[in-house]
Amino acid sequence: MELLVEAYRVARQLPEVERFGLGAQLRRAAVSIPANIAEGFGRSARGDYLRHLSIASGSLREVETHLEAITLLEYLPAAATTSATDAAARTAYLLSRMRRGLTPR
Repeated sequence: MELLVEAYRVARQLPEVERFGLGAQLRRAAVSIPANIAEGFGRSARGDYLRHLSIASGSLREVETHLEAITLLEYLPAAATTSATDAAARTAYLLSRMRRGLTPR
């Protein structure tokens, strides 16, 4: 959820021309991460949970890509996305730990 809040904060800072383009994509991908974790947790089978964690991981990579695009396209300085980028790194770590904990060995 921390990443979701940070992504929305970044999206609000984007120039008007990108608020409904790249900003909307960033927000959609950020919402998808906790939503898929929650949906997978609510499923009865471990395989379903793992599949939803995988989808959340893909959405996380999408968020990271959008954040990088924002700085490469010079819509915002890198400092404006640092908190979101850091939150993405923490989320990636937590997701990998969750997936590893659920994967049979």
